Amino acid sequence: AARGWRVAVLERAALKGRTQEWNISRKELLELVELGLLAPAEAESVIAVEFNPVRVGFHGGKDVWTRNVLNLGVRPDKLINLMRQKLESWGGHVYEGLNLAGVRVYSDGVLLHTASQAAKPEAGAVQQLQEQDVSSISTRLLLDCMGHASPIVRQLRWGHKPDGVCLVVGGCARGFDPVANTTADIIYTNTNMQPPGIAAAAAGGQPQQRKMQQLQYFWEAFPAADGFVQQSRSSNGDSSSVRLGEWSSDARTTYMFSYMDAQFWRPSLHQLFEDYWQLMPEYQQLSGGLDQLEFLRLLFGFFPTYKDSPLKPGFDRVLQIGDASGIQSPLSFGGFGALTRHLARLTSAVHDALSADALSASDLALVNSYNPGLSSAWMLQRAMVGSRSDSSPGPSPDLINKMLAGNFAAMSGMGHQVLKPFLQDVIKISPLLRTMAGQIIHDPGFVPQLMAHVGPVALGEWMLHVASLGTYSALNATVAAPLKLLANSKSISDKLKYKLRRVLEAWEFGSGADYTL
Repeated sequence: AARGWRVAVLERAALKGRTQEWNISRKELLELVELGLLAPAEAESVIAVEFNPVRVGFHGGKDVWTRNVLNLGVRPDKLINLMRQKLESWGGHVYEGLNLAGVRVYSDGVLLHTASQAAKPEAGAVQQLQEQDVSSISTRLLLDCMGHASPIVRQLRWGHKPDGVCLVVGGCARGFDPVANTTADIIYTNTNMQPPGIAAAAAGGQPQQRKMQQLQYFWEAFPAADGFVQQSRSSNGDSSSVRLGEWSSDARTTYMFSYMDAQFWRPSLHQLFEDYWQLMPEYQQLSGGLDQLEFLRLLFGFFPTYKDSPLKPGFDRVLQIGDASGIQSPLSFGGFGALTRHLARLTSAVHDALSADALSASDLALVNSYNPGLSSAWMLQRAMVGSRSDSSPGPSPDLINKMLAGNFAAMSGMGHQVLKPFLQDVIKISPLLRTMAGQIIHDPGFVPQLMAHVGPVALGEWMLHVASLGTYSALNATVAAPLKLLANSKSISDKLKYKLRRVLEAWEFGSGADYTL
């Protein structure tokens, strides 16, 4: 909309953000400032809490501490409301309370069939929703931002079981020690692999099922703004400060998650929650157990991932964006933080596609093309899955912890330029090879165990992706610069410019060269 295009947002409920903070780094938040979507002061206004340092640690290994990674809690309600105001000020429209009933693609556009919600999302929004009761919307390009549950994505992936799943349970609670509640855990383990349900069974809960199955439970935890018990005044004195060291809070959000495949015998979210209740007090060192906490909300979900990602468009004039496109790492939860890195690239790509009328499925496929950095993350995801069978013993219970502790010890010794990109889902060829070498030197006997765990097929696929990662890095470092001059010249057509720019972006983002500390 800021570039002059007519934009409409279709939302089946009310367009608003939740009260639970999104965790992100300041660098990622400032992507919105660099794009001209937020002023610096506006970016600061949506920060609910800031904290440092953050921890990475694995059972049996040494903790690694770093700073400025996922160390901001951003308020989605404030941010989305602010972005809506911007959109409407630029001439965009928001249609709320409308279900997408169907999509028809024609040679000259896309027709969206809509149906009004039977139940309005908010009493105060009823009149507004009734005034926007429309039956169809036409557009040149449809951006599918409906996540992995998008009906369009389901149609494209019909019959394809997810290659991996991340199950997540957790909650936000008050009652933590405010003095200690100033740091975060990005990824942490305090146990080795164990069968799901064993913790609940040990506490007299549900009986343990499928003893052969083993999962590695991981933890993530962040201070939350819900429990501010003290805040300093900001420099201008008109609002409370959320900056580091100027607040204290007794609220904390804790997540427990595990990686697995999509076999029918895998545990349910309910089973994971039972283990969460038993294991979380020990993880957070709660002397009073769960009784000392007041839970404000519970969180749970699953995140399917596919090796065939990013998802190629299956229709002309329809492009998947965000989690719907599968562009997030198989190691992350996706969402806002996974998208900010790509905002500038996607904005330029959509603008170029509309300008050059490059809206066929094959043209749009260039926007989210093969990414060797993303694909090479698959072996690590596979390595973090415990048992692959419910009827035979899995690997040594400490295998995943030993692998990750060794990897992060090697990365930590090489400095932030190696550690931080990986923590923000960016894989580069040089840090990857240096980390592998460090792991082999540190514990050469462990490598055969890991290779046996991931299997020869996954290892072979990974080696091909690593080779592609090296190729993309070399192309971006050598021939990209002169080709950028050609892509911005007037000597070639708009459609050729569009295609060339997408190839250059694929090399840059596929090699991780877009990332800067």
